[in-house]
Amino acid sequence: MVLSDHDIKIELASGRIMLEPFDEHLIQPASIDVRLGRDFRVFRNSSHVFIDPQTHQPDLTEQIVVGADDAFVLHPGQFALGTTLERIAVPDDVLGKLEGKSSLGRLGLMIHSTAGYIDPGWDGQITLELSNVASLPILLRPGMRIGQISFERMSSPVDLPYGSPELGSHYQGQTGATAGRPLEAPRP
Repeated sequence: MVLSDHDIKIELASGRIMLEPFDEHLIQPASIDVRLGRDFRVFRNSSHVFIDPQTHQPDLTEQIVVGADDAFVLHPGQFALGTTLERIAVPDDVLGKLEGKSSLGRLGLMIHSTAGYIDPGWDGQITLELSNVASLPILLRPGMRIGQISFERMSSPVDLPYGSPELGSHYQGQTGATAGRPLEAPRP
């Protein structure tokens, strides 16, 4: 069941869902808007000839932090990582789903390609997978509303929330735009 604005407010007031910094104007009828942070990661195309998902490539991306009054320019066809301004935490019986804002999607901005799922037990900032599919550059300004998170109540609490040691959760507690971690090699 998707939580309504009424239920989202109850979850926020009780501390079960956490969003900080919080602004009550971010609450929508069935979601909470999230804003863009200042931290980005761009790929170093000039120093790498390929990406190997099973190899640790620590210098594959470089961090760019824009000033509070500046903008990050996302060029046509460019892919970059960004982050939400807000830290988000959800309990073990609620999951979140990140989606883009329709007004930005209509300009050609996609904010995630696969990582729109916020597992029960998650705590941290959300890394955004930013793509510009338009034919003109898009200016991304820190603090702008970049996406929205809807919440669904689970049928029961999960046995192993995200961040449980048994899961090896790579991104629990992340801050800023976080580069990908290597995938496990396939088992024979």
